[in-house]
Amino acid sequence: MTTEQNKAVVLRFNKEVIEEKNIGIIDELFLPAFINRTVRLGFSPGPDGMIAFLKILWQAFSEIKVEIHDQVAEGDKVTTRKTIHGIHTGQFMNLPASNKKVEIKIIDIVRLSEGKYAEHWSVIDMQSVENFKK
Repeated sequence: MTTEQNKAVVLRFNKEVIEEKNIGIIDELFLPAFINRTVRLGFSPGPDGMIAFLKILWQAFSEIKVEIHDQVAEGDKVTTRKTIHGIHTGQFMNLPASNKKVEIKIIDIVRLSEGKYAEHWSVIDMQSVENFKK
């Protein structure tokens, strides 16, 4: 796979899975042996853990949009700087719904193999959500 093809796979995940809630394509995008290296406590590091986390995200935020700011690819890795926009309409990580617009800033690194997610690392800035608990 070329770096451009790898970037397209990552973009597809962000738009079709996160934004459009299409978990039906997870098998197309993730290897069965996928490992989330920054998995949240209590979640599986495999594809099923990613799906479980996304379901919680979708229950907590409505009108989700993913804004891709940058994508940089080298070899088999794609780094994406993005913002997830939504309205905080449900509980998320022990934070009650605020019904306010939020921005979750994220930097992801994905290693792809055979055109699918093999490994994932992320840094998530939850400041805009956490500010509502004050």
